[in-house]
Amino acid sequence: MSSRTIIGALVGAAALALSAGGASAQQQKLKVGFIYVGPVGDHGWSYQHDVGRKAIAQNAADIEAMGAQATAFVVAFGAPADTATSQALELADGMWHEARLLGAGIVGGDLVSAPQWVISVTVLGDLGGREPVRRSGAKPGDTVAVAGELGRSAAGYALWHSNIHQFDALRRRHLVPEPPYGQGRIAADAGATAMTDVSDGLIADLGHVATASNVGIDLSTAALSGDRDAVSGAASAVAADAWAWVFGGGEDHALVATFRAPPPAGWRVIGRVVDGPGRVLVDGDTWHGNPGWQSF
Repeated sequence: MSSRTIIGALVGAAALALSAGGASAQQQKLKVGFIYVGPVGDHGWSYQHDVGRKAIAQNAADIEAMGAQATAFVVAFGAPADTATSQALELADGMWHEARLLGAGIVGGDLVSAPQWVISVTVLGDLGGREPVRRSGAKPGDTVAVAGELGRSAAGYALWHSNIHQFDALRRRHLVPEPPYGQGRIAADAGATAMTDVSDGLIADLGHVATASNVGIDLSTAALSGDRDAVSGAASAVAADAWAWVFGGGEDHALVATFRAPPPAGWRVIGRVVDGPGRVLVDGDTWHGNPGWQSF
């Protein structure tokens, strides 16, 4: 790692230590993420700067989904001993780029030799004195709303995988997601009853909310038609179903939440909460497509 990265980490750690007295442990949230960077699933599409940005973004989105603001990151990085210094510096620069978008810093970490690139990110967040927004608070009658866009990353992945060099914005979105930073805290202030980020897929992630809250969630295709239209050209190019990307595509890191009152600015209604059991419906019916990524 470069001296500027190490010095930056030390300065950030000192600032964090000086400010830690102002927030209790109960007002802070912790999230740990793990990334295995290799040829499987990537095929060399991503530059190291993009990998760094994505590593920070996907972990920051989890903190956002609790209604908190990311304040600091700790990064552990493993790589083969013959890794070029320039590649490691690109990775670090990408991480710092994304962290600064949040007003946060990288305050420490570890560096080890490994047969493959491995990145572990721990993020600290500040709840501002509020309780975290959990997945278990949705109630029948709540509205379901989203901040951010859906299906873009899945579309981009399909384009990269099919070696189609069109739809640059979608291809780019797969490499670097764009979480709606700040909207998690806005949602919490507006009384969000449950919230999550869309990392695995809209239906898969809302399924966690439905199960935790013991409610049904009914999504509207009419309300989501803009997302479908945004990826329909790419879907035609690779002979895919655009709805499959909207409902089952992950890694967009949009935020989806339930509200008893009308959602705040920056959020759009996409469905409603209905009586249990816990399940996710589309226009009142079961979705028979892929709900999203399943970790196990």
